[in-house]
Order: sequence, then C-alpha cells, then structure tokens
Amino acid sequence: MDVSKFIDWLKAEGLFSIVEEYHKSFSKIFEKCLAAKDEHILIIGDFGYPTRRIAPIVAGCYIMSAKELGLNVSLAVQEPKTINETADEEIISKMLSLPEKSVMIQVQSGKIGSLKHLGKSFRRFCKDNKHRFISTLSLGDVDTYLLKRVILPMMVDYDEMKENHMNLKKMLDNAKEVRITTKAGTDIIFDICGAESISNDGIYHDASTGGNMPAGEVYLPPKNSKGKVVIDVSSKNAYSTVVIEKPIVLEIKDGRVISISGGEEAELLEKSLRAAEDKAKYPERIRILAELGIGLNPKAKILGLTIVDEKCLGTAHVAIGSNYWFGGANKTIIHFDQVFKQPRIFVDGERIRVPL
Repeated sequence: MDVSKFIDWLKAEGLFSIVEEYHKSFSKIFEKCLAAKDEHILIIGDFGYPTRRIAPIVAGCYIMSAKELGLNVSLAVQEPKTINETADEEIISKMLSLPEKSVMIQVQSGKIGSLKHLGKSFRRFCKDNKHRFISTLSLGDVDTYLLKRVILPMMVDYDEMKENHMNLKKMLDNAKEVRITTKAGTDIIFDICGAESISNDGIYHDASTGGNMPAGEVYLPPKNSKGKVVIDVSSKNAYSTVVIEKPIVLEIKDGRVISISGGEEAELLEKSLRAAEDKAKYPERIRILAELGIGLNPKAKILGLTIVDEKCLGTAHVAIGSNYWFGGANKTIIHFDQVFKQPRIFVDGERIRVPL
C-alpha cells in the first residue's frame, strides 16, 4: 500500500482527524532525533485492531510530518504480526531495496515478524546496512484512547535528557556494583564491573544508530546478580504487558531467576518462561536476569505498555532472557522486561539521585 492509499484508509476509518491533530509534533523527531535531510525514509507500520489503532495513527503522523518537511518518505504496511509470524513480502522487499544510510521507522501493534533471508534481527539489518532507525512496538497492548500518553513522552527536551543520560552512563561505566532497594521489598545487587551501559536518549544522528521511541533509559547487561526484585509497576510476558495488582517477587541467585511468586501476574510470567523453555534450543538460558535499566523520561507515565513504562523517571527495570544484542553473553528467544517503582540506587556504595 502506498502513502496515498494509506491516508485514504485512515480517513475511511475515521482516524485521519487524529493524525491532523498530532502530526506537527513529530517534526521534532525528524529534525532533532534523526537529523533527517535528503536520505530515504521508510515507515513500516500495520493496521492495528478495531479498538487499538495507535500504531496506524502514529505511522500516519510520521508520514504527514515527513511530507510537510519535504522529506523523501515511503511506506510499507501489513496486518499486525506476532514474533512467530512472517513479515509480509512488501515489508521485506522495501527493506531490501533501501539504499545504504537510509532511515527506518517501525511502528507496530506487535512485532515486525520474521524477516526471512534478511536475518533474524531488525536491528542487526539496520546496523549492517548503516541505516538509522527508531522502533515503537507492541502498541496493540493498549486502546486507542491512550494515544496521547504514548506521544507525550516523545516530545521531551532531548538536549536535557541526553545530558542526564550521559551523566548516568559515565557513572555506571566506571562502577563495579549497583545495589537497588525499594520500600516494596526489592533488595538486589548487580555486578557490573566491565559492563558497558547503553544510552537510549533518542538522538540518532550517526549511521547504524537507533533505538526505542519513546526514548529515555540507560541500561546494561549485568555480569551477575543476587537478591530479590519486587515488580510493582508492569510485567511483560509472552502474551502482553500487564499492570501489576499483586506484586511479583523474583528471587535471584547467581544471575538466575530461581523462583517467582505472587498472583495471576506471576503465574502468567511463570507460564511464559516454561513455554519458552519447552521451545528453546538451550532452555537453561531462559531464566537469566539479563538487564538492569533505569528510566529517565520525565514525561512518561505508567501505561501498561513496556516501551513507555520502562522509560518513566522514578522507575527501574530488570529483564529476563536475552541480552546478546546489547553486549551481554546470553542469547535466547525471549526478553521480558519487569518494571518497578521508587528505586533507591547505590553505585559502589554511594546513593545516587536520578537524574544526576
């Protein structure tokens, strides 16, 4: 589907008026985050679901903003996909035809789907072809009326956020240990000696760079961990992201999740891990505590959408599963983020306040 037909579809679905309301704000992403000029921009989207149309609305906002800025934009759109499904041929064909050093923006209700001969990873494809990219995934987890709470954290002061990110990144990169406690009962120690943190600050000007949108976290693959994490914000599992009613308690030993307790949310997470273990070639890799992340976006509010929740200032998160793509040693088939609030963070024994 080309851009004009997609706009016609938005109009037929009664969504174009929403695009008209919000699209001008997206010029900040093209100008500030991507420094877009005359390169080709490919937007990859989907049609969403009847009551969950955030993905096509955001794709429409990118399209209209790009057109008003005079940018060279094209579109590939499909029905929503899960990680186990295959991306439409239109998606794969347009990705393959992009010249080097293009810009790719994917906005998905779920995942992009399997890319067949292009490789297993969208990020790896972008980096290998020197594309800049931004990704907003799993938007089908929330209803259309929550659109504003997805867009608002994209409209931050990126200069200020970048400075905050770099200050925290520098501290973590020179540290040996992080301890996090919360009033809810979290008390966990991470060995981070030699681990390099990643700054997801939303500024992607160089070839092969990219990340989530909304941006707003510093994260790293810990070398080891031990203790307890009480998840009291949201939990990603194989089916969706759930807002926590009864906290999930993760017991960690030698960098592995050795027990999960709580209510229905804990049962969903445990069920998801068992299913992954049944499917994985190396099931022993599934329950690795793979990530420590700290939220820094002042405009993000808890939504029940991982890509927003984990960016909220005043939260931290851990993830279970793979960390291979951001410098870790564990490569497996899942990555489930678990978000908790009001962390007290100690770096090499000294409490820090975020932002620094």
